[in-house]
This record gives sequence, C-alpha cells and structure tokens, in this order.
Amino acid sequence: MFNISKEFAPPFKLIAPFFISGVLFYLIATGALLFYPASFDFLDLSIAGWVHLFLLGYVMMVIFGAMAQLVPVVLETGHFSVDWFYVIFPLLLFGTILLVLGFWFDPILISFGGILVLASMIIFAIDVFLTIRKTELKSITVQAVKISNIFLLIGILSGFLMALTLSGFWSVNIEDVIKAHVFAVLGGYVMITIYGISLVLLPMFGLAHGFYERPVHIALRLMVGSVVLVLIGAFLGWSIFRVMGYILAFLSTGAYLYQIFLIYKARIRKERDIWSKSMFAGYGFFIYGIVLGFIYLLSGGSLPNILHTSAWSLFVFFAFLINGHLYKIIPFLVWFHRFSALVGKQKVPMLHEMIPKKQAEYQFWFSLAGSVLVALGLIFENDILLKSGASFLFAGALFLVVSTRWMLQYRSENG
Repeated sequence: MFNISKEFAPPFKLIAPFFISGVLFYLIATGALLFYPASFDFLDLSIAGWVHLFLLGYVMMVIFGAMAQLVPVVLETGHFSVDWFYVIFPLLLFGTILLVLGFWFDPILISFGGILVLASMIIFAIDVFLTIRKTELKSITVQAVKISNIFLLIGILSGFLMALTLSGFWSVNIEDVIKAHVFAVLGGYVMITIYGISLVLLPMFGLAHGFYERPVHIALRLMVGSVVLVLIGAFLGWSIFRVMGYILAFLSTGAYLYQIFLIYKARIRKERDIWSKSMFAGYGFFIYGIVLGFIYLLSGGSLPNILHTSAWSLFVFFAFLINGHLYKIIPFLVWFHRFSALVGKQKVPMLHEMIPKKQAEYQFWFSLAGSVLVALGLIFENDILLKSGASFLFAGALFLVVSTRWMLQYRSENG
C-alpha cells in the first residue's frame, strides 16, 4: 500500500471533506441529468453548468483530496505547506457552487466563482511546484505531476477569461478560447495526471512488477505535444494545428492503453473485487469513447451525437476510475489514521473488511447500467433512454454516498 510516514501524512480531517464533497457533487450531477435533453449544443450555458458541476465539483474535488495524500507518496517528501489545503477546499467548494449557479441562473456569478476556483488552483499548483523542489526524484510520475499543473494553470486562466466575458467584464472569442480551455484541463491536466498516477496506483493495487514502462513515456510526450498544438491553434486560429493536436491525442491514448495492458498482463492479484471491476468498466468506456471520437474526426464534425457520446464515455471513464479507487484509498486512510498505531497492541481490521461489499456491488451495477443507457440515449438522441440511464446513475450515486459514509465512519470491535 502507500509508502508514507506519519511525518509526511496529511491530517485525515483535511482530506475527508474533499471526498465527501466530491461524492455529493457526483450525486447532484447524476440527478441533474434528469433535466437535460438527449440532443444539445456544448455552447449552451446550462450544459456548461453540468460539465463544471461534474468536472470541478466531483472530478477535481476528489483529485485534489487524493493528491493531498499522493504527492508525498510520489515525491517521497512532505508538502511545502499542507495547511494550504484548508484554504483550497472552501475556495474550490464555493467557487464551484457559484460557477454552476452562474451557468444555470445568472451569468454575473460566473466571474465571481471563477475567481475563487482560480485562486484555489493557483494555491494548489504553487504547493505542488514548491514540494517538487524538495525532491531529487525524476520519475515519469514526478514529470507528469509537474507538467499537468502547468497546463492546469493555463486551462484555468483561459476559463477565467471566458468567465469574465460571459459576465460582461471582458471580451474574448468564446468559440476559440473554449477549445484551449477544454484541452488544457482535460488533456493537459486530468489525462496527464492519470498517466502519471496510473504508474503508481495500478501496479500497487494489482500487484504488478517488472513491466515495460516505455509506452507511458511516449504517451506523455505525445499528449504534451497535442495540448501545445491545440493551444497554439486555438489562440492563433490555425485549424491545422488543432487537427494535428487531435491526432497526437489519439496516438497518446493508444500508447497509454498499451501501457495499461502491459500492467494488466504483469499483475499477480487476479481477484475480481470492486476495484478491478471498476477498472474494466472504466477503461472499456475509455476505448469506446476514443473510437467514437476518431469517427467524429473522420466525419469532419458532422455527427454531433457521436461527439456527445464520445465525451460521455470519457466522463464515465473518469467516474469508474475515481469511484473504484475510492474503495481502496478511503479504507487505507481510515486504517492509517485510526488503527496503524494499534498494530501489535490489539487486533486491527484488514482493509478488505473496511469496504461495504453489498453497497459497493449495487453502486457498480446501477452505475454501469445507467452509463450504458445514457450512452444509448445520446447516440440515438432518445430522451427516454437518457432519463432512464440518469435514474440508474442516481441510484448508483446514492449507494456511493452511503458506502463513502460507511467507510469514513468505520470502527472495529476494538477501535
């Protein structure tokens, strides 16, 4: 499990709010899907509201909480200032709420939410950069953490420019800047962070050793080139750069998936637990989304339902990846902070005993059924299928909230 000393470990009370808020935002996002049609335009502000609710409130909130714990593990040193996460959390929480309310009800709120989110991410990035200066490690994961945070700042700054424009305080070309914003955040931050952290978490939880790592190095370089080309193309209006960037992104994800296959082949643990099921489902949707994205590119952008389903598959990939890891990370954190000091003094629980297995299974199957139905609803532009899928997803999210609460409040017979 995580190689971290008590000296470097952040307080449990600091990390828990990120996970609690993250799963609650996930619950709200799945419920909100019930109010959306199967056919839409990405430039619609209400769509932007849901996307930010999902990506900022759920994906980024959980990633920030996880990184508070994982950065000391990856860099083998303590945070420059772990106390800054006490500031990051409320800024990200209230910034996300204001942004979503602004997109849904009143654009004037967007810029105020954007300021809070921008401040939280600048503080987060500064802590990461100053922490990296304390280590001499040069691993691919360290490189990924460093590069992804540079793209995070670019993505958030471009998003803030759009927020000012939507609120009437600035004027930029939304259609051009949004491409830079989306690619810098999703490709530059989220995907590169996943590339780097995958090399730590997947071998750790799958007990894989001695696998070839070259593919993920290639994937990282291709994704960096991809994001840079899309940024240049978006800001200068050169469409050929954007197309070249999209092609590099496809090649990058192909190399990354080959790396995942190598880790899978080298794994020792064959158990089909909730984590491994979630990884299979998540990467299955990821491959499906890449194929659809490639078809959309070949169509010359004439098939919006294919693009919508491709984007949905990417979001489902994030959801299964995050939810699956919550069943590993939260029990470990609870065990580490509540029971590690009792080892050798009294009986302590095993990690697998700290997972609510039935609730986790219900969460997985409801979420899988809902994800498939929503994907069908989007590709056939059928509202009934989409809302049916949203209902299943909401039920799965309820089980996730119950499971998270159960794991966070776990007490053994002796502890």
